[in-house]
Amino acid sequence: MSPESLQLRCDRRTIIAHVGGEFLLTCTFENSFYFNKKYWCRGASRDSCEILADSEGVARTKYTHRSHVVDYQKRVFVKVTNLQIDDSGEYWVGIDKVYSDIMVSVTLHVTQAPVSKPKVWPLNSLEDRSTCWGQPVTVRCGLSIGTDVQYTWYYHSHNKEIALSSSSDLTLHCGTVKNEGGHYCLASNDVSSEKSDFLSVQVLQPADTNCIYAVRLEGQPTYDCADRMSTAAATTKAAVPTTCQNTIDQLPQINQTEEDFFFSR
Repeated sequence: MSPESLQLRCDRRTIIAHVGGEFLLTCTFENSFYFNKKYWCRGASRDSCEILADSEGVARTKYTHRSHVVDYQKRVFVKVTNLQIDDSGEYWVGIDKVYSDIMVSVTLHVTQAPVSKPKVWPLNSLEDRSTCWGQPVTVRCGLSIGTDVQYTWYYHSHNKEIALSSSSDLTLHCGTVKNEGGHYCLASNDVSSEKSDFLSVQVLQPADTNCIYAVRLEGQPTYDCADRMSTAAATTKAAVPTTCQNTIDQLPQINQTEEDFFFSR
């Protein structure tokens, strides 16, 4: 730090922040510069940096609405909001001074916000038990913290991970549901990744059509398809062909006819 910069000190020289976030930089200065203009400028060189905002509200650039400089009682506050990746770079806090401004360099690094643990919820209500009648159900994956997030749905079974969808939504239907494992959502960006809780599917009657299954998801009501299973079983029993029974009913008649024919001879 040069002797000149000792007249202006900031609480940090490197700032690390996340996309969409903000920061507040606090600097102190000597009494002799109480009435001097303070400013915030961007650029690798102190001689050619672009002033983004100043304490007098004179600077006007496309970044000015996000950059604020406040001069208050021997302190200057620099606040920048709605940070973006391309905001990363070299900056300067300066005090306007005849012949040579007093300046302190600050480095800003803006990264993606780490993802929080994703949550999964159904877009269709599970309380109506539509899966008991083989209807499709769409579940959505989302999170409260994270930027530039990519979602991927996986099916996990027997130590195997099978990617199902590169989307926040997954639709379960008779042609895809399986009973051996569970489904989960992976949320990730360049900074971190997190898995959701498992979503399990219990297949009660497998079939391409008219299947019966139940979805189990933490925080959602549990249900079964007992009435639907009994209805399906009754329907299956009723569907047995009657021709076989008719044939069996006719057997005694056939035997009696043969006996009468024998004695008549």
